[in-house]
This record gives sequence, structure tokens and C-alpha cells, in this order.
Amino acid sequence: MEKNTQAKQPMQSKNTDVLVSGGGIAGPALAHWLTRAGYTVTVVERAPAPRPGGQTVDLRGAGRTVISEMGLMDRARELAVDQRGLMLVDAEGKAAATMAADAFGGEGIVSEIEILRGDLAELLYRATADQVEYLFDDTVTALEQDEDGVSVRFEKAAPRRFALVFGADGTHSAVRSLAFGPEARYLQPLDLYTAWFTVQEDFALDGWFQMYNAPGGLVASARPGRLPGETKVGLSFRSVPLAYDRRDTAAQRELVERRFAGETGWQVPRILRAMHGSDDFFLDSMGQVKLDRASRGRVALVGDAAHCPTPLTGLGTSLALVGGYVLAGELAAAGGNHQAAFHRYDEVMAPYVKQAQELPPGGVNGYAPDRALAIRMRAASMRAMGRWPMRQILAKQFAKAGNIALPEYALA
Repeated sequence: MEKNTQAKQPMQSKNTDVLVSGGGIAGPALAHWLTRAGYTVTVVERAPAPRPGGQTVDLRGAGRTVISEMGLMDRARELAVDQRGLMLVDAEGKAAATMAADAFGGEGIVSEIEILRGDLAELLYRATADQVEYLFDDTVTALEQDEDGVSVRFEKAAPRRFALVFGADGTHSAVRSLAFGPEARYLQPLDLYTAWFTVQEDFALDGWFQMYNAPGGLVASARPGRLPGETKVGLSFRSVPLAYDRRDTAAQRELVERRFAGETGWQVPRILRAMHGSDDFFLDSMGQVKLDRASRGRVALVGDAAHCPTPLTGLGTSLALVGGYVLAGELAAAGGNHQAAFHRYDEVMAPYVKQAQELPPGGVNGYAPDRALAIRMRAASMRAMGRWPMRQILAKQFAKAGNIALPEYALA
């Protein structure tokens, strides 16, 4: 991959204490590069510990390059989930179409290297824990900026002062709301909801990520977990924006149950029963974060907080890893001049973000078709993906993960 060299400049600011909000993937990745740029980093995370489990995320293109530069690729490969690829199934569980994991050079719908979100977060946490202060079970509640820094209030910890604050706290970023304004200004919903959870049952998947579509825009999926007998499950449905308590998982399970009521195809009834016994249930809407720029004063955003492309693109992890690398690298290259660094961060990331947020052919309709005919057409399209002209169209889509010339920064 082509790289541009950026020389490291002497640090201009005496205050090198910075705060990163979010301990998932983007936050610890950014923290790694910030410490190499000479900053003293604190990460605050609402969860009481690194979040385990979760669904798989893709290591693709430039995201793989960044993980390699961090020296973590060998371990990431060890933690990768063994999957044969994606299989669309009908109501009887018969294969309607398949795409192997090695299709398109390992950059297809299911990538060659897929790792559970919790495993990747744990890997990044362990790689940074010795050099970074972590504040778990806490969150940012107020920010007050001035010419010299940012005064931060937390839900539990005492107020503190930082030179810079970074929001790496996901689609519903608290830092973005505090520094940029209400979420509704920046989050564009796709009218699609997905529940993810883990079940300790064998669904006889034979190594495949199996997906079932039902009329009405319903999607059920199951894929192998990393541990024996563990299955990662998803239930998606199309809907206009819904009002619900994001912390009331019991009510959310009931919401999903109602949406899938009466659907008996494939393994949906079994999945619904298992959903009530899962301990990592998570429901969220799918949407894209659109910002003119990813900074306000001394506050900057990274990952889904800044550029969420939705899971439909498979590029959220790449954007998080690349964004953290570029943001810290530009701060190092600018010698701590955050205005110049944040401007360059936006410049470097803008083309990559733009293409990453372009949904795959069909968009939401392609993922969750609402009619039986559209479901059959989706399977037919997938069967044609290995042939011209569909192969050329899809190859362009899958190549987006690597379509950025990563600058080569002088990070210690």
C-alpha cells in the first residue's frame, strides 16, 4: 500500500494529558497511537470492564495494515472466527446461495479475518493497559473548553483537566452530543433495527454464516462463535424510528418478539426462545453519522462517533482503526498544534469516509427485502456475484477497505 511520509514536529503544548471516551475498538486503538505520539492518555468507558463477546467484526484492507503496524496481527489471526462464508437459506434451511470467505481475495461479504468484537477490544486493551489509564464504569457528563484546555466532568470520578478530548464512544456518542449538539443533527437513520446476542446452542451451521430473509423486511442470522457450542445470532427488522429505553433490555426483547411474531421459517422460533436466555442481548438502530468536520475546538471524534457507515458496509472497524492512526499521526506531525492536526485529519479521512459510507448495491432493500420476489432476486444476485458483470461491481465495493494511501508518521 502506498504511504506518504509525515515528519514528526516538536510538541508545542506543555500539557500532554488527553482523554479518550470509549473503550471499545476505536478508543484503545487511538490511545495506542497517542502514547506513541508522546501523549499521556486516559480512557473512560461506561462498561465496568472490557466488553466481552459481541458479534464478529471485519479486519479488512487498511484496517489490517494498521493492526499489523501495531504488532497485533498474529494474535488477531489466532482469535479469528473460523467461518466458511455466507450462506443464504430458505424457510426449510436449504442453501439458496453461498459466498465463500476466500472470495474476492478474502474481502467479500464475510472477510477472511473476522474476529469477535469483544476479542478485538480485549486485544487492544491489553496492548495499551500498561501505558494508558483506564477509568471503567464511568462516562463524561460535561465539557467546558477554553484556550488552554478542556475541563471535564464525569458521572463518578472527580472533575479533571485535559489538553484535548476525543470521542470514540460510538454511534450514540456522549462526547459528540456535548461538543457538537443533539444526535439527531448528525445521525441519519436507515429505518432498520438489529438485535445481536449469543446463545450456547449448536445450530448445525457447518461453519457457515447462515442468513434467512422473510417477507416484511425480516432477517434472521446465525454464525459460529469462537468457542465450541457458541452461536452468534442476529434478528433484524425494518421500521420507522422507534422510541424505546436503550437500557431496558427486557422491553427490547419483547419488541423483537412482537416484530417476529408468527414467523416460523428456518430456525426463527428457536432463535426467539434462545434470545430470552442470552446475557449479551443488544438492540440498536442502523444509521450513518454525517459530519462536515470531526472536531470542535479541542474535541475530536473518531470511529463510529465520527463516521459510522453502518454494519451493512463492513467497514466500520477499518474506519475506526485507520481514523485512530491518522488522528494521532497528524497530531505528531503538527507538533501538538491541534487545529492544524484536526484539519489534516479531516482532509486525509474525507475520501475514505465518503466511499466507506456508500451502501452496497441495494442498500437496506438488498439486505432486508420486504417481498418474497425480492428475496428470490437477492439470492439470484448472490449466485451471480462470481460472474461478470456482478463480479466487477462487487469487486469495486469490496476494494473500498484498502482505498487510502496511509501516511507514514514518525511515531516513536
